[in-house]
Amino acid sequence: MSSTLVLLNGRRLANFASPGDSVGVDLNNIPAAAIQRVEILLDGASALYGSDAIGGVINFITRRDYQGVEVNALVGNTQEGGAGKRSASVAGGWGDFSKDGFNVFGVLDVQSTSRLDTSQRKFISDLKIPERLPHLLSGVPFPANLRLSSAQAARISERGTLLVNGKPYFFDDDKFSNRTINLQLKNDVCNPPSSLYLPTGIGGDLACTYDYMRELELYPETKKASLFGRGVLDIGGGHQLFAEAALMRSNSYYVGTPNRQDFEVDYRKIPGLENTGLDTLGNGGEFVTVRARLSEAGKRTSELVSTGQRLVLGASGTLASWDYEVGVNHSVNKVSDRDHNGYLIEQKVLDGIDNGSINLFGPSSAAGLAVYEASQFRGEVRRATGTMTSLDVKGSRDLMKLSGGNLALAVGAELRRESQEYHQSPELAADSILGESSQGPDADFRRSRNVSAVWSELSAPLSKELELQLAARHERYQVTGSATSPKLGLRYVPSKEVLLRASVGAGFRAPSMTDLYRPLATGEAATIADPKCLETGGTLTDCADGWETRTYSNPQLKPEKSKQFSLGAVFEPNEQFSLSVDYWNIEKRDLISTLGVDVILGNLAKYESLVHRYGEDEGLCDYYEDDIDICFIELNKQNRGREKASGLDIGLNLRGLKTSIGTFGARLNGTLALSSKRQTGNGDPYISNLGKFVNDGVVQRWRHTISLDWESGDWGATLSNSYLSGYEDQNNAIDTNTGSIVDNNRVKAYSLWNLSGSWEASKGLVLRAGVQNLLNTAPPFSNQAYHFISGYDPSYTDPRGRYFYLSAQYRFK
Repeated sequence: MSSTLVLLNGRRLANFASPGDSVGVDLNNIPAAAIQRVEILLDGASALYGSDAIGGVINFITRRDYQGVEVNALVGNTQEGGAGKRSASVAGGWGDFSKDGFNVFGVLDVQSTSRLDTSQRKFISDLKIPERLPHLLSGVPFPANLRLSSAQAARISERGTLLVNGKPYFFDDDKFSNRTINLQLKNDVCNPPSSLYLPTGIGGDLACTYDYMRELELYPETKKASLFGRGVLDIGGGHQLFAEAALMRSNSYYVGTPNRQDFEVDYRKIPGLENTGLDTLGNGGEFVTVRARLSEAGKRTSELVSTGQRLVLGASGTLASWDYEVGVNHSVNKVSDRDHNGYLIEQKVLDGIDNGSINLFGPSSAAGLAVYEASQFRGEVRRATGTMTSLDVKGSRDLMKLSGGNLALAVGAELRRESQEYHQSPELAADSILGESSQGPDADFRRSRNVSAVWSELSAPLSKELELQLAARHERYQVTGSATSPKLGLRYVPSKEVLLRASVGAGFRAPSMTDLYRPLATGEAATIADPKCLETGGTLTDCADGWETRTYSNPQLKPEKSKQFSLGAVFEPNEQFSLSVDYWNIEKRDLISTLGVDVILGNLAKYESLVHRYGEDEGLCDYYEDDIDICFIELNKQNRGREKASGLDIGLNLRGLKTSIGTFGARLNGTLALSSKRQTGNGDPYISNLGKFVNDGVVQRWRHTISLDWESGDWGATLSNSYLSGYEDQNNAIDTNTGSIVDNNRVKAYSLWNLSGSWEASKGLVLRAGVQNLLNTAPPFSNQAYHFISGYDPSYTDPRGRYFYLSAQYRFK
C-alpha cells in the first residue's frame, strides 16, 4: 500500500503508527457501515492527490443526507471451525438538508473474529510439510539440540564417550560434519508430534527438527469498534459548514510458537556431556550452544491495541463565481504492543538454567515451572503515535465557452504536518526480554516534518468528441526535497458506442519517517542456506537457519520517482453490454528498499560486506567462536534500482438480461500482466517475477473476478469466482550432496467460488446468506521460503476453507 493513497471523503487519514516498514492506513479506522461507495482512481492520481498516489487512490465516500435508522447484524463461521466472525452496526440520520438546512449522520460498528490454528485445518497435514520441506522447519526443538564448535566436536569424538541415537558419536575432522546433535534422540524418535527425527531436515541426522507448522496461528482473535459521525449545516448565502468525527479501537491477540533461544551453557550442566572434558579446550570451550524451545513456558501471546481519532471541520459554497471548499483535518493513530505470555525476563531464565531448576532437555520440576511463571513479562513493551494535521483549500470555476462545453479550472493547496513518536519499555530498552527484539537503549524518538503542496487542473472540452485534461501538483517535503507531478489526459468519444482514453504522467514518493529515522530493528529471516558454508563442505543442517537481520533506516534517502502512461477504450453498443480494455505502463526509479536476505546470500561477491560472521566480526557480535557461522545480516534502506511493470485491465459488464425466470447480469474484471521486472541494485540486470516467485513474491500473469447475478421479485443471488494463474515456485531447496537447486515445483492456479443469496422478507427487512470458498479449495502447495509459514504462500491465499454467513438488515424510515 506504500504507493496507494487511501482517503476518507477525499481527505487523508493518519498512517498506522507502528514504526515498521508498513506505512499504510489502518483500515479499521473506516467503519464499513458508513460507506456509501468506494471511488478508485488508477492513472496519474499523484498529480491531484499527493506524491504517495503513484499506484492510484482509494477514496472511501460516506453516506450524505441520510435519514432514518438502519441496523445490520452478521454471523459467520467456517466448516472446520476457527476464524468465525460476529458483527453488528447501527446507523442513523436526521434532517433533510434541502428542506431543513441540516443533516446529522452517525454509525456505530462493532465486530469480532475468533482465532484459527494450523491444528484446525486438514490441508496443513495434507501438505506433508515434514516430508516435503524438512529444510524449512526449525532446528530449535524441545528437548534442545546442541550446536558444537569444531573443536568441541573433535574433542568429544576423540574421547569416544558419547552415544547419539544409540550410536557412538563420530566427528571426521570436517569443519561442519555432525556438529548438531540431540542427546535425547533414541531409536530415531525425538518428541513427537512437534519435535521430529527428519534426517534430511534442518535438524540433521543426529538431532531433532521442530515442526512449527503443527502449532502456528493463521488468524488472530480480534475485537473492533468504531464510531463515525458527520454533520452539515446551511448557514445561508450559498455556504455550508460541515464536520466529521471518527473514533476507533481494535484489539488483536496474536499467539505464536513457544520462545526459541540459543543459550551458552557449561557442558558440566548438560546431561550426557559431563565427562567429555571440554574445559581443557580453553577460550570458553566449556560453554556449549544449546538451541532450546521453551515449550514449558507456553506459547508466545501478545496483544496489539490500535486506536484512532479523526476530526474534520470545514466549509464549502460559492464565493465570487468560485465553488470552494476549505477543511482542517486532525488525525491520530496510537499503537500499543503488549505481551501476555511466553515472553520471559532473560536473567531469571538464565538463573534457572544455572541452578538446574529449568531443564532444557526434558520435563522441568515444579520449581522449574515456577521459575518460568516468575519470569513471564506481562505488560506494554512498545507504543507509537502518529499524528497528521492539515489545512486544505480548493476552488473551481468555469473560465470560458469552448466548442464542447465550458473550460473549467480547479486549483488547490495543502499544508500538512506529520509527526511520529515511539517509546519502548525499560525492559525492552535493556534487551532483557527473551522473544522480543530491542531497538537499543536510545531508540525512543519523536520526529516531525512539514509538507506543502499546490495543484491545478484544467478541463478543456475542445469539441463534443474530444476532451483534454491537464493537471500538475508541486509538493515539498521538509528534509527530502520537492518535485512536480504532471498529468496529461485525453478523452475521445467518436460515437455514443465508443470511448477512447489515454493519460501520461509522473510522480514521486517521499520516504516515510520510519524510512528516514526508525531506530535499529532486529528480526529473523526465513530459513535459508549460507552458500559460503556449503562451499566449504557443510550440509543443509549446518548451513541453513533463520538468520538474524538488523534493519537500519537512512536519513539521506531521496524520493522514489515514477512515470506512467495508459491507453484504453470502452465499447458500449447498447445499455446491456459494455467492454473496456486499458493498457498501463509504470516505471519507478530510485526505489526505497532493502535487499532481500536471499538476494544478499545469492550474490556474496557483491554483498559480502552485509553478512557479519562470528569468526570475522568479533566487535559486532555478542561472542566469538572459531567458526564462520553468520552472526547477523545487515539490511539498509537505500535508493536502489528500478522497477518496470505493464499490463492490460479488462472489464466486461452484462446487465438487465430479462428472462422468464428472472433478470440476469454478469461482470468480469481481469488483469493480464505483460511484464514485471526489477533491479536489486543500481546497474544490476533486471529480474522478472512475472509468473515466477522471486525474492519476496510473484506477479501472477492473469487474475480475474467474475460474477453472475440473478434477481426475481424479492429474491436475488450471486455466484462469483476469483482466480489467479499458476506460476513457477521459488524452488529454493538445496541438494546437500551437490549444492544445486532442486524441487522444481510449479504452484497450481488458485480459484475460489462464492455463492450468496438475498431475500427482502418485508418492507425494510433484507436477509442474506452465503458461502465463501464454496468448493472448500485449499491453498496450493508451495516451497517458498520468504514467508514464515511453510507449505503454501499466505500472501494471496485464504486458509479458512469453506465459510458460511448469515446477515440481516432492517431499515426504519
